[in-house]
Amino acid sequence: MALGRARRVQRSIDYWPGFVDALTTMLLVIIFLLSVFMLSQYFMSREVTGKDTALTKLNRQIEELTSLLALERAGKSEAQASLASLNATLESSDKEKARLQGLLATTTGSNAAADGRVAAIGRELDVQKDVASRALAQIDILNQQISALRRQLGAIEDALNASESRDKESQARIADLGSRLNLALAQKVQELARYRSDFFGRLREILGARPGIKVVGDRFVFESEVLFDVGQSTINPDGRSELDKLASAVIELEREIPPEIPWIMRVDGHTDKRPITSPQFKTNWDLSASRAISVVEYLVTKGVDPTRLLAAGFGEFQPIDTGDSDEALRRNRRIELKITER
Repeated sequence: MALGRARRVQRSIDYWPGFVDALTTMLLVIIFLLSVFMLSQYFMSREVTGKDTALTKLNRQIEELTSLLALERAGKSEAQASLASLNATLESSDKEKARLQGLLATTTGSNAAADGRVAAIGRELDVQKDVASRALAQIDILNQQISALRRQLGAIEDALNASESRDKESQARIADLGSRLNLALAQKVQELARYRSDFFGRLREILGARPGIKVVGDRFVFESEVLFDVGQSTINPDGRSELDKLASAVIELEREIPPEIPWIMRVDGHTDKRPITSPQFKTNWDLSASRAISVVEYLVTKGVDPTRLLAAGFGEFQPIDTGDSDEALRRNRRIELKITER
């Protein structure tokens, strides 16, 4: 009789659990997006770090080649200065030889000392010419080395430009991948929300306006007395009748939702805060978990795919009414069904 009077009391709908679940779902989506973003940043930072290392190595090679080029240019300048000095000496020697030959031509007799001097000057000129030839050969070698260094510098610049181009393309691909992933995730969430709304609407039509069964936010709520006797986890005959209707709706939902959408129906067991006195259960947690498992097992016997079901026990720790009245305690004793992502 007390139960009958409690059922006739006007019930108020508490939207708070639905609001909390919506926030939880949003938080999970944000955490998933952040995880993807962090992974993308991690792989991109590794690639950039490797390119920075290669760029540093190339810069060191450029500095070494620049130093070598400076040394080669200094050697070339010294050789050119030496060649100029040799040319000046050769020109002076030619003038001296011409002057001596003129003196020799105007001399009335053969002068042995003058001939010896001329011969010595000729030999010196030959030596200077040989030194000049070697200097010219060295200058040619230096010119060839400078050309090779310039070609190496050009190749290094081309490699740097190609590396920068690949880096820009990689960043563009990463940004495009993130955009497509966000779009696909949003589409899956919207599609699952649509199927969940259709499912609850169908359940509302099937189960009707029976007392003790209602939709709160994004979940379907059975008061425990609809399915179980007091302190028990075995489903009573009336409860099996209601769960038969639920099983038919879930099986129909399985056929409608595309297989690529990772969804499950979570069955949550809740109790009131009064300590349990049953020898079968040590705590309210045990009772709530056992009731949720009983519902899941019964749905499986009716053909529901077990991979789409999850049983959870919350004991007395997730109340929807913090009062101490019989009505508040009755509202907290419940089984909740929620369609969510796996």
